[in-house]
Amino acid sequence: MLKPLYSWYNICTWKIITNTNDYMKTTFEKDILELEESLSRYAYSLTSNRDDAKDLVQETFFKALNNQEKFSDQTNIKAWIYTIMKNTFINDYRRRTKRQTLFSSDVQEYVLNNRPAEHNPESEFSFRELTKIVNSLEPEFRVPFQMHDSGYKYQEIADELGLHLGTVKSRIHFSRQKLMEKLK
Repeated sequence: MLKPLYSWYNICTWKIITNTNDYMKTTFEKDILELEESLSRYAYSLTSNRDDAKDLVQETFFKALNNQEKFSDQTNIKAWIYTIMKNTFINDYRRRTKRQTLFSSDVQEYVLNNRPAEHNPESEFSFRELTKIVNSLEPEFRVPFQMHDSGYKYQEIADELGLHLGTVKSRIHFSRQKLMEKLK
Protein backbone atom coordinates (compact mmCIF):
# COMPACT_ATOMS: atom_id res chain seq x y z
CA MET A 1 0.00 0.00 0.00
CA LEU A 2 1.31 3.45 -0.93
CA LYS A 3 1.99 5.99 1.79
CA PRO A 4 -0.03 9.20 1.57
CA LEU A 5 2.01 12.05 0.15
CA TYR A 6 -0.04 14.87 1.58
CA SER A 7 -0.75 15.31 5.24
CA TRP A 8 -2.68 17.99 7.06
CA TYR A 9 0.64 19.61 7.82
CA ASN A 10 1.44 19.88 4.11
CA ILE A 11 -2.00 21.26 3.32
CA CYS A 12 -1.77 23.81 6.14
CA THR A 13 1.70 24.83 4.97
CA TRP A 14 0.33 25.24 1.46
CA LYS A 15 -2.52 27.40 2.84
CA ILE A 16 -0.09 29.63 4.71
CA ILE A 17 2.06 30.05 1.63
CA THR A 18 -0.89 30.92 -0.58
CA ASN A 19 -2.81 32.89 2.12
CA THR A 20 -6.03 30.95 1.61
CA ASN A 21 -7.97 30.15 4.74
CA ASP A 22 -11.60 30.34 3.67
CA TYR A 23 -14.10 27.58 4.45
CA MET A 24 -14.60 26.31 0.89
CA LYS A 25 -10.90 25.60 0.37
CA THR A 26 -10.73 23.71 3.64
CA THR A 27 -13.69 21.56 2.59
CA PHE A 28 -12.15 21.12 -0.84
CA GLU A 29 -8.86 19.98 0.68
CA LYS A 30 -10.62 17.55 3.01
CA ASP A 31 -12.47 16.05 0.06
CA ILE A 32 -9.23 15.66 -1.87
CA LEU A 33 -7.43 14.02 1.06
CA GLU A 34 -10.21 11.46 1.36
CA LEU A 35 -9.43 10.35 -2.20
CA GLU A 36 -5.69 10.01 -1.69
CA GLU A 37 -5.62 6.25 -1.15
CA SER A 38 -7.79 5.47 -4.17
CA LEU A 39 -5.81 7.96 -6.28
CA SER A 40 -2.60 6.20 -5.26
CA ARG A 41 -3.99 2.84 -6.37
CA TYR A 42 -5.22 4.33 -9.66
CA ALA A 43 -1.85 6.00 -10.26
CA TYR A 44 -0.08 2.70 -9.68
CA SER A 45 -2.43 0.97 -12.12
CA LEU A 46 -1.46 3.55 -14.75
CA THR A 47 2.28 3.62 -14.14
CA SER A 48 3.10 0.15 -12.75
CA ASN A 49 5.86 1.83 -10.76
CA ARG A 50 5.57 3.00 -7.15
CA ASP A 51 7.80 6.05 -7.52
CA ASP A 52 6.08 7.18 -10.71
CA ALA A 53 2.71 6.62 -9.02
CA LYS A 54 3.75 8.82 -6.09
CA ASP A 55 4.91 11.52 -8.48
CA LEU A 56 1.65 11.31 -10.40
CA VAL A 57 -0.45 11.63 -7.24
CA GLN A 58 1.62 14.57 -6.09
CA GLU A 59 1.32 16.31 -9.44
CA THR A 60 -2.42 15.64 -9.47
CA PHE A 61 -2.84 17.21 -6.02
CA PHE A 62 -0.73 20.18 -7.09
CA LYS A 63 -2.82 20.75 -10.22
CA ALA A 64 -6.08 20.31 -8.33
CA LEU A 65 -5.08 22.80 -5.64
CA ASN A 66 -3.82 25.31 -8.20
CA ASN A 67 -7.00 25.01 -10.26
CA GLN A 68 -9.43 24.95 -7.37
CA GLU A 69 -11.26 28.02 -8.69
CA LYS A 70 -12.25 26.02 -11.78
CA PHE A 71 -14.04 23.44 -9.64
CA SER A 72 -17.72 24.02 -9.00
CA ASP A 73 -19.70 22.53 -6.10
CA GLN A 74 -22.06 20.78 -8.53
CA THR A 75 -19.18 18.79 -10.03
CA ASN A 76 -18.27 15.33 -8.78
CA ILE A 77 -14.90 15.93 -7.13
CA LYS A 78 -13.79 12.32 -7.54
CA ALA A 79 -14.43 12.37 -11.29
CA TRP A 80 -12.78 15.79 -11.58
CA ILE A 81 -9.61 14.72 -9.80
CA TYR A 82 -9.41 11.38 -11.62
CA THR A 83 -9.68 13.26 -14.90
CA ILE A 84 -6.81 15.52 -13.86
CA MET A 85 -4.73 12.44 -13.04
CA LYS A 86 -5.60 10.64 -16.27
CA ASN A 87 -4.83 13.70 -18.41
CA THR A 88 -1.56 14.31 -16.57
CA PHE A 89 -0.52 10.71 -17.15
CA ILE A 90 -1.47 10.84 -20.84
CA ASN A 91 0.40 14.11 -21.41
CA ASP A 92 3.51 12.79 -19.67
CA TYR A 93 3.29 9.54 -21.63
CA ARG A 94 3.04 11.43 -24.91
CA ARG A 95 5.98 13.63 -23.95
CA ARG A 96 8.14 10.61 -23.09
CA THR A 97 7.07 8.73 -26.22
CA LYS A 98 7.86 11.73 -28.40
CA ARG A 99 11.36 11.99 -26.96
CA GLN A 100 11.95 8.26 -27.44
CA THR A 101 10.51 8.34 -30.96
CA LEU A 102 12.78 11.20 -31.98
CA PHE A 103 15.79 9.30 -30.71
CA SER A 104 14.64 6.00 -32.20
CA SER A 105 13.94 7.51 -35.61
CA ASP A 106 17.39 9.13 -35.68
CA VAL A 107 19.02 5.82 -34.83
CA GLN A 108 16.83 3.94 -37.29
CA GLU A 109 17.55 6.48 -40.03
CA TYR A 110 21.28 6.19 -39.37
CA VAL A 111 21.12 2.40 -39.51
CA LEU A 112 18.99 2.38 -42.66
CA ASN A 113 21.09 4.94 -44.52
CA ASN A 114 24.60 4.05 -43.39
CA ARG A 115 24.70 0.39 -42.43
CA PRO A 116 22.83 -1.98 -44.68
CA ALA A 117 21.73 -5.11 -42.84
CA GLU A 118 23.02 -7.47 -45.50
CA HIS A 119 25.95 -7.05 -47.85
CA ASN A 120 25.15 -9.64 -50.41
CA PRO A 121 24.45 -9.47 -54.15
CA GLU A 122 20.78 -10.36 -53.69
CA SER A 123 20.10 -7.37 -51.44
CA GLU A 124 21.92 -5.03 -53.85
CA PHE A 125 19.92 -6.43 -56.74
CA SER A 126 16.66 -5.97 -54.83
CA PHE A 127 17.51 -2.38 -53.99
CA ARG A 128 18.44 -1.59 -57.58
CA GLU A 129 15.31 -3.32 -58.83
CA LEU A 130 13.11 -1.35 -56.41
CA THR A 131 14.78 1.91 -57.41
CA LYS A 132 14.21 1.10 -61.07
CA ILE A 133 10.53 0.30 -60.48
CA VAL A 134 10.00 3.50 -58.45
CA ASN A 135 11.70 5.53 -61.19
CA SER A 136 9.40 3.95 -63.77
CA LEU A 137 6.34 5.55 -62.13
CA GLU A 138 4.85 8.62 -63.79
CA PRO A 139 6.30 11.84 -62.33
CA GLU A 140 2.97 12.92 -60.75
CA PHE A 141 3.06 9.68 -58.69
CA ARG A 142 6.81 9.23 -58.31
CA VAL A 143 7.67 12.65 -56.87
CA PRO A 144 5.14 12.62 -53.98
CA PHE A 145 6.04 8.98 -53.23
CA GLN A 146 9.77 9.70 -53.11
CA MET A 147 9.22 12.78 -50.95
CA HIS A 148 7.10 10.74 -48.53
CA ASP A 149 9.70 7.98 -48.51
CA SER A 150 12.35 10.60 -47.72
CA GLY A 151 10.44 11.64 -44.60
CA TYR A 152 8.28 14.54 -45.74
CA LYS A 153 4.84 14.74 -44.18
CA TYR A 154 1.74 14.79 -46.35
CA GLN A 155 1.08 18.48 -45.67
CA GLU A 156 4.69 19.41 -46.47
CA ILE A 157 4.47 17.56 -49.78
CA ALA A 158 1.17 19.27 -50.60
CA ASP A 159 2.63 22.69 -49.85
CA GLU A 160 5.83 22.01 -51.79
CA LEU A 161 4.04 20.71 -54.89
CA GLY A 162 1.06 23.07 -54.70
CA LEU A 163 -1.46 20.22 -54.45
CA HIS A 164 -4.39 19.50 -52.18
CA LEU A 165 -3.68 17.24 -49.22
CA GLY A 166 -6.14 14.62 -50.44
CA THR A 167 -4.48 14.55 -53.85
CA VAL A 168 -1.09 13.89 -52.27
CA LYS A 169 -2.46 11.07 -50.13
CA SER A 170 -4.20 9.51 -53.13
CA ARG A 171 -1.10 9.67 -55.31
CA ILE A 172 1.05 8.06 -52.64
CA HIS A 173 -1.56 5.36 -52.14
CA PHE A 174 -1.79 4.66 -55.87
CA SER A 175 2.02 4.63 -56.11
CA ARG A 176 2.15 1.93 -53.46
CA GLN A 177 -0.48 -0.10 -55.29
CA LYS A 178 1.40 0.20 -58.59
CA LEU A 179 4.64 -0.85 -56.92
CA MET A 180 3.03 -3.90 -55.35
CA GLU A 181 1.57 -4.91 -58.74
CA LYS A 182 4.95 -4.58 -60.44
CA LEU A 183 6.71 -6.57 -57.70
CA LYS A 184 4.35 -9.55 -58.01
